[in-house]
Amino acid sequence: MSVKAISKAIQISPRKVAVVAALVRGRSVNDALVILEHTPRRSAQAVAKTIMSARANADNNHNMKPDTLVITEIYVTPGPRLKRFRPVARGSAHPYQHKTSHLRVVVDGEMRQVKTKEDIAAKKKIEGAK
Repeated sequence: MSVKAISKAIQISPRKVAVVAALVRGRSVNDALVILEHTPRRSAQAVAKTIMSARANADNNHNMKPDTLVITEIYVTPGPRLKRFRPVARGSAHPYQHKTSHLRVVVDGEMRQVKTKEDIAAKKKIEGAK
């Protein structure tokens, strides 16, 4: 079962985020976080936060083992652009844009064994018999 996490409107250019995302594509979540911890780019922090969010979603919402998670998809799309103007000579202005990114991370892994009331009761009974 796939679990996803999305970060929207990261104020970094999509090309810069895509370079860091390519470093961790297809790796396990733990390996990816170690790589990003040692990557000297600003976008590494945003990618790491999104991967940690996907890991937390898998652990808490979908009952998956965090140690078995693998990044199956990670991709970057352009977000909204903030359009601004910079004053230049003779009273004119030059336009420029602050680019933003959307980051989507999909992880997949092994499901945890769901403990039912019968399993817990049977375990207590076995421990009581010893």
